[in-house]
Amino acid sequence: MIRSGPTEALTATGSGLPLVLRNADDVVRAVDTANAAADPAQRRRAARQTLLVMMIALGGVFVDAYDFSSMSIGTVQLKHVFHLTSTQVGEVSAAMAASALFGALIGGYFVDKLGRRRMFSLDLWLLVVAAIGASLAPNLPTLVAFRLLMGIGVGLDFPVALCFVAEFSDKARRGRFVNSSYANWYLAAILGYGAGWVGYELGAGGSLWRMAVGFGAVPAAVLLFLRYRYMLESPLWAAHQGDLNEAARILRRTRNLEVEVDPVAAQTVAATVRARPDAKATVKILFSRRYRSRATLSAVLGFAQSIEYYAVVFYLPVISQVIFGQSLLKALLGGAIFSAVGLVGSSVQAWICDRTGIRPLALLGSVLAAIGLIGIGVGHAAHSGLSEALMVGLFMLGHTVGPGPQCMAYGTLSFPTVIRGSSVGWTQGMLRIGSVIGFLIFPILQSALGFSATFATLAACPLVILVAVLLIPWEPIGVDVESEWADQHIDLNLADPSSRLIPAALPT
Repeated sequence: MIRSGPTEALTATGSGLPLVLRNADDVVRAVDTANAAADPAQRRRAARQTLLVMMIALGGVFVDAYDFSSMSIGTVQLKHVFHLTSTQVGEVSAAMAASALFGALIGGYFVDKLGRRRMFSLDLWLLVVAAIGASLAPNLPTLVAFRLLMGIGVGLDFPVALCFVAEFSDKARRGRFVNSSYANWYLAAILGYGAGWVGYELGAGGSLWRMAVGFGAVPAAVLLFLRYRYMLESPLWAAHQGDLNEAARILRRTRNLEVEVDPVAAQTVAATVRARPDAKATVKILFSRRYRSRATLSAVLGFAQSIEYYAVVFYLPVISQVIFGQSLLKALLGGAIFSAVGLVGSSVQAWICDRTGIRPLALLGSVLAAIGLIGIGVGHAAHSGLSEALMVGLFMLGHTVGPGPQCMAYGTLSFPTVIRGSSVGWTQGMLRIGSVIGFLIFPILQSALGFSATFATLAACPLVILVAVLLIPWEPIGVDVESEWADQHIDLNLADPSSRLIPAALPT
């Protein structure tokens, strides 16, 4: 559990009066504004406690990214160890993405149904077991089996992690914390390449990929311990279940707030909570009149950006060898350099997105990514390694400023707590479909069209994103999606009483 700070508690207004919770909206306001209204010294302590929750939640994204990048390190070696064709390499890579699709869609629904905390540990157990199993795989079927297991863990983790981040962060910095997940991704990728370099220097040779993959169990195990020890349930999810007392307990521990619950309101809220929407009703909500365009936009971004990302980034070591030379060390160094560019782009966009909005970043990033992809093909055709490298860097910058992080920001920030896990799962599901295509299409296109034409073709992906963002002018930064939920039940008119929406989510 989160350890509470000093015994003196914060108040919501700084007046010395406790914050009284009467409904879920009061919990939302406490999360959104408590830190801004508190005494400075106590505010810093509460902010550190909240930041700990964020770091643990985002740690799952770090593990996910490491697992993907560690396998990319071994792409060249896998072909020799298991005697694979380029198409088979793509199939092995796509196996993890395919099972992540299943994990995201199913996991997103159960994150909403069972709670964030219950799902938080399951995915990490899967990642620990899968990393060890894949590193010891004696043959290709065993490797694929553990990659499938790893994919399920990755798919489960994203809805949980992003829901936690969105529901523990205050309104003024919610975009920053959600989009920090992408910076985490590139930190992990750099660590993966660094681990590969260490193994290379230690003479791991043909076992380098096994060492890199197996090491992924270490951060997953550490994170698993931290989650068991420190994580609490999301206060917003607890409130929407009608448990104001649990929400108050979480706010006291994580925000150091002086909180009381109106006993009459607590009984009323608990008594009026009905069964959660079933899977069919959840789909109906996501594609209701209010949310349909948002769900479509997040899906298009997730699908298209993942094709370009996984086609390029998973094969960065291969691309680096084309540009810098054929040694394994140059492949590792090239991948690390390009990932560092991605870290810069993802860090900058996370820092500014609450001020600029995520839509302008998605537009700018799409343009830069398209130019970069076309430039890679042109540079390769001209036999200019420098131009090629610069264009890969430009693509990484554009992708990490725009389509990459903003697709998940749209999927997380555009929907209220009651369906946020499902919306993130939906976006991740579409992303995983795109990643399967990206894994499979890159080696096939490269064999059929050649390096230059392949990258020129991939430029269609950011252009599709550009058109989608222009046609659907939605900006979630600054919008109170929790208040919007109050009217959503009118639009749905669900016939099945067991699938009615939760009255506790509405203002009383």
